[in-house]
Amino acid sequence: MSKRYYLFSLVIAVSLILAACGGAAKAPDVCAENPDETVCAVIEEGSTIKIGYAGPMAGDYSAFGIDISNAGLLAVDDAGEFNGFTFELLIEDTQGSGEGGASVANLYVSDPDVVAIAGHTFSGSTAAAIPIYNAARLPMLSPSATKADLTDGPQNVFNRIPFTDDLQGQFAAEYLYNVLGVTKLAVMHDGDAYGKGVAERVQEVYMSLGGEVVAVEAVTPGETDYSAVLTDIGASDPEAIYFGGYYPECAVIAQGMPVAGMEDVLLFSDDGSYGEAFIELAGPHAEGVYAATGAPLDSAAKAEFDAYFESIYGDPPGAISTFTWHGYDIVDALIQTIKSVAILGDDGNLYIPREALVEAVNGLSGYEGLTGVLTCNGGECNASGPSFQVVQDGAWVIP
Repeated sequence: MSKRYYLFSLVIAVSLILAACGGAAKAPDVCAENPDETVCAVIEEGSTIKIGYAGPMAGDYSAFGIDISNAGLLAVDDAGEFNGFTFELLIEDTQGSGEGGASVANLYVSDPDVVAIAGHTFSGSTAAAIPIYNAARLPMLSPSATKADLTDGPQNVFNRIPFTDDLQGQFAAEYLYNVLGVTKLAVMHDGDAYGKGVAERVQEVYMSLGGEVVAVEAVTPGETDYSAVLTDIGASDPEAIYFGGYYPECAVIAQGMPVAGMEDVLLFSDDGSYGEAFIELAGPHAEGVYAATGAPLDSAAKAEFDAYFESIYGDPPGAISTFTWHGYDIVDALIQTIKSVAILGDDGNLYIPREALVEAVNGLSGYEGLTGVLTCNGGECNASGPSFQVVQDGAWVIP
């Protein structure tokens, strides 16, 4: 494939500063002394260097998985050859669940040629997978797992590039109260680690600002009628509803609000509801709905990427989710870190000491990606917050 678009990757590679670079020279000794697969990955001549992507690839939440993995595939294509080896992005379906996340993690750790994980995508799936990858010493770089406490605990393999749920919830509460002037808020969530977490943060910050929370309700994901819950919420006379969760349930809520007598009540959601998929599901009821987005600021590199992505896949980045650019960045950053620690042996095999790679990903610094400059500290690689958009005339726009 022609590389006419990806010139900006050269800038990204040059700008990458990695704390673990100094350890790469010891790789042959480390691998010779420790042949265990959890200590050193040995990529035999003719094999590919595998990165595993884990996300929802079918069902209600597949827009996220398809969007992120499509961008990741472009990053792999752009990487080309490295010492005669090529990179490969494996793609596995977690079904967006904790059980699915653990299943995919066990699959990846069973493959000795998998050296890093691009994911997971959802917080619940990620939480289930972290202990498995930690034991196998597989570094993770997630595009979208935002539950605040994922970076805690007895592990050091998980890193992420999105803003956290705590930060998103704070910004949303401040926007609702200070910008939109909402004084009476109802809070809804889907009970998931992500949706419940961000909704609880909104409630906490909103009340600290002086706002009144008039109702708090949970819904069951996958259902197509929330009329009973919405009727109860309507009786509390809110000025707005904040929903923590994903676009399928948010669309059901948007469609049900007029039926429950809340035609004039504002609906505000998180980055899990942002994207073209929500508008398609909600139809005309999407009008006036607000959502958070982590879409990056415009830049020359982003414009080049956007044009190329659309030429390959038919839709522009961000059309079906807000994480397209994150998908490219996580895979490209992992590729650069792998290159920084890998050593070509005299036998033609490529040696990748796993601990050095974990340290390299943890020490990612000054990476100039599509989503901005990323520097990892304790697993957090992005300190920025979200922006907010609203649906007007069938499209997401800046208010």
